[in-house]
Amino acid sequence: MYDYINGKLAFKCPTYVVIDTGGVGYHIHISLHTYSGIAGKEQCKLFTWLHVKEDAHTLYGFADEGERRLFLHLVSVPGIGPNTGRMILSSITPQEIQAAIIKGDVPLIQRIKGIGPKSAQRLILELQDKLKKEGPDSLISLPRHNTAKDEALSALIMLGFARNVAEKALDQAVKGGNDNLSIEQLIKTALKSL
Repeated sequence: MYDYINGKLAFKCPTYVVIDTGGVGYHIHISLHTYSGIAGKEQCKLFTWLHVKEDAHTLYGFADEGERRLFLHLVSVPGIGPNTGRMILSSITPQEIQAAIIKGDVPLIQRIKGIGPKSAQRLILELQDKLKKEGPDSLISLPRHNTAKDEALSALIMLGFARNVAEKALDQAVKGGNDNLSIEQLIKTALKSL
């Protein structure tokens, strides 16, 4: 519903911030990783996720898109709710979490408060293949000025294709002398060869 909220930091503490945007203060729950990412700023932009329950609507904010992507993977695992996901992101960096899940490092994941041996194994079982498929640079924010090929690659990865397979298909589409294809045309051409 909300992709990001950009505005003046009206209040900041390690667990939540209030961002004033157009006279409305948004109460946004954050991780310690995000808190350190916005340290010393008066203006900030947080990528958000809205958790809707029957008795509450809760906004969660992230310093970058990669952290939000990892958070969404974490909360997709049965038994891991938004507060546990935020606790995981507060305990170790997103890059360390991703590496631990890919390597199957159960002891490291178990050290996080609220994660027992069964939850750690479930996290690895559910997310290991997904995170391997996305690649090690999935937590890096996308460049602001993407080429059409970069945008097409992102779209193919979001559709569920492995990065290396999608890159090969896009390289073939571009090799055909089609350097000036639009993003949509690149995707369609690549999908034909996938």
